[in-house]
Amino acid sequence: MAEEPAAEIQLLRSQKVKLIEILSADADFVLQHADSRRLLSPHGYQQVKACRVPSEKVTELLDHIIQRGPEAAQGLLELMNDQALQETFPMLRFIKDLQVNTPSSGFLYLQGKKETSRKNKRGPDLQETIPSKQICNNGSRLVKEKQLMTVARTIGRSWREIGRLALDVPSVKLEQIEEDHSLHVERVFAMLRYWRTSQRDKATAAHLHSLLSQEDWALPPESIDFLLETD
Repeated sequence: MAEEPAAEIQLLRSQKVKLIEILSADADFVLQHADSRRLLSPHGYQQVKACRVPSEKVTELLDHIIQRGPEAAQGLLELMNDQALQETFPMLRFIKDLQVNTPSSGFLYLQGKKETSRKNKRGPDLQETIPSKQICNNGSRLVKEKQLMTVARTIGRSWREIGRLALDVPSVKLEQIEEDHSLHVERVFAMLRYWRTSQRDKATAAHLHSLLSQEDWALPPESIDFLLETD
């Protein structure tokens, strides 16, 4: 009779799709940190490193760590709570809300009715977690993935210039994005996601609108004014 997977592995599997979406913004950064903590075998590291597409690289990384067992899974969870990862990927903060310390294992995933009950017991502090992530200190909403994709569809061949001059994206990062993505819109979307990750709480829709409305690279107002709309 097969044993039930450890809590750490259950947590990673249940959040796998979300983690792939978040960590793909800088897959190499995650890989190097995971390797520095010896979470991968030498063969596993080379296998993950060989993946060219960021989402595939993160998928391979997660699969490899899950296969290595609870200890490696817990190591990855601890890594994702590390300050360096939290600052690089602000959206990883949700991980802290999904785990609690237990005597038998490092983490326990609560889901369904249990998760709802846990939120109710802890009161408004946990229930306000999601809004606090979406709204920065000045009340402006952080830009959403859907908005980034809409903007990406409006940026043409000048995307590299916009990346360097308007969004302060390093040239080496733009080159990496160009290598990792073959479709133009995916390249622009990856660039915008990198900007959002690097800006953290400053990555508001209004801020992005301001940056894309300046100088010679200004986009047509009708293509980006939706960023100023309130929900």
